[in-house]
Amino acid sequence: MRIPHWVKNLFIFIPVFFAGQINEFQHLRALCIGFFAFSLIASSIYIFNDLNDIQSDLQHPSKKNRPIASGKINKITAVFIAVVLLIIGFALATFLEYNFILILAIYLIINIVYSLGLKNIPIIDITIISIGFLLRIFAGGVIGDVPVSKWLVLLTFFLSMILALAKRRDDLVLTEKGINNRVVSNRYNIQFIDVSLAIMAVITVMAYIMYTMTEEVILRLHSEHIYLTSILVVLGLLRYLQLTLVYERSSSPTRVLLTDLFLQLIILVWLCIFFFILYL
Repeated sequence: MRIPHWVKNLFIFIPVFFAGQINEFQHLRALCIGFFAFSLIASSIYIFNDLNDIQSDLQHPSKKNRPIASGKINKITAVFIAVVLLIIGFALATFLEYNFILILAIYLIINIVYSLGLKNIPIIDITIISIGFLLRIFAGGVIGDVPVSKWLVLLTFFLSMILALAKRRDDLVLTEKGINNRVVSNRYNIQFIDVSLAIMAVITVMAYIMYTMTEEVILRLHSEHIYLTSILVVLGLLRYLQLTLVYERSSSPTRVLLTDLFLQLIILVWLCIFFFILYL
C-alpha cells in the first residue's frame, strides 16, 4: 500500500490553504475525507503496479523485497486487497463533490494505462507522473470550492517534473551498475536528465518569483515582501539537486522528504511564513 507515499496526497490541501480557508471545519473535514479517498485509490494502483512489475522488481536491490515480489503476499490476496481499497476509496468519495469522483476516476485510468505501457515511453512517463500531482491540486480545489490559480498549476507541474526526472536519474545510476529494471531507462541518459533538471529548476524558480511579485498576490496577502520566500524555494531546490546529483539519493522523493532534515526545515519555515500571513 506504500502508506508513506500518502504524503504526496497532501497536495490536496494546498488550494484551500492558500485560499485562507483551511481553518474552516467544513473544508478541513471534506479535505480529510478526500485525502483518505485519494490515498486508498493510490494504494490500489500501487498494488496493481507491483503485480505488473514482479519480474523487474526482482532485479532491483530494494524493490525485490516488496511483499508481492518477495512472495510474502500471493497474487490472489494482493488483487483482493486492491479491489477492497478501490471500493472503499470511491465509497468515501461519494460524500464529496461529483467532480472529485470524476478526478479520482481519471487518476485511476491514467495510472492503469501508465502501468500497462505508457511508463515505457520516454517523456510521456514523467509527464503522466506530473499530471498525477496536478489532479491532486484540482481535487483540492473541487473539494474546497476554490479556484486553482494558473501559477499553482504551473508550479506544481514543474516541481513534479523535477521529482520524476530525479527518479529516472536514479534508475540510470542503477543501470550503469548493471541493474536495469526499467525499459524506459534505455531511452534516457545522464546528460539528458541533468540538463532537463537544470531547465525545470530554473523555470520553477522564475515562475515562483513571478507569482510572488504579481499584483493579485500582493493585494491578497497584504504584503510586498512575499517575494523573499523565493530564497527558501531556491535553497530547497538546491538541496534536492544536491541529493540527486551529488549523493544520488533520489530513488524515492517521499523517502527524501521524510528523512532529510534540511528539506524539512525549509518547508516548515516556508509554510509557517504563509500561515502567519494568511491566518494570523
